[in-house]
Amino acid sequence: MRTPTSVAGEHLTDSVANARADARAQGDRTSEHMPYVPASTSPHGPPGVDPSLLTWAETVAPGGYTHRLVARGTRLRFDDPTGEACAHLVVLNAREPGERLNVADTGKIPWQAYLGAGHPLLSGDGRVLATIVADTSGRHDAFCGTSTDAWVLERYGDARPEGPSPSGRALLLKAAARHGLDGRDLPPSVSFFQGVRVDPDGGLAWQGSAGPGASIELLAELPLVVLVANVPHPLDRRPAYTVGPLRVHAWRARPTGPGDERFGATPELRRAYLNTIDYAEAAGL
Repeated sequence: MRTPTSVAGEHLTDSVANARADARAQGDRTSEHMPYVPASTSPHGPPGVDPSLLTWAETVAPGGYTHRLVARGTRLRFDDPTGEACAHLVVLNAREPGERLNVADTGKIPWQAYLGAGHPLLSGDGRVLATIVADTSGRHDAFCGTSTDAWVLERYGDARPEGPSPSGRALLLKAAARHGLDGRDLPPSVSFFQGVRVDPDGGLAWQGSAGPGASIELLAELPLVVLVANVPHPLDRRPAYTVGPLRVHAWRARPTGPGDERFGATPELRRAYLNTIDYAEAAGL
């Protein structure tokens, strides 16, 4: 591990001119885990998507987090390149953040608690915040939420957000703060790439991942604040804090409409999409 002294020794900042030159020298440095700006420069762009259409591209570090405000109709893709990512996701209506992900309704309205392609992410106001439109993983969870400081401290001995084993809750709080939100605004999250199933006796069984290379894509049905923490699943009983990098890309598409098969898949879904469209049109979105 590098000491503060050795890190300081790598930089020459003894004058304004040297400090400026040193700062500018960092401009072209890259990292394995970083946002790509502009997004079109991502080395991991989704297949079949014109790089010039990308509006967000980032590789989230293990134990890291990210956040973004995205427009209605944005398509978001999450990739798990190593089979060890676990993306804990919260979405909120960007115009009115009091409207946010409701995990109970997300399971109730489609009559299905297991997340997969075609599954809507519902708010408590009966509107669809986002729809899962593609999924090659099938290993997700809408039961457990994310890890807490108390759980991580007991499990790994260190829950500091800047430490080696941050909790998902702490990282989501940091992401929320970037949008003027706090703990009262954070509902239970869903998580992608680490599956959970209900046993016959009612217990919850962790399934792990589907392996390297899985992806899931969401479609933003309203303008969203997207918060993501990439940390181990709470039911992951491996002794080490095990999580891999998470890739995120987004590009402009169009929200779900009456011509889409999923729009009228059930009477409940049709009503939820109609509620969403009615809200969006009234707001001029």
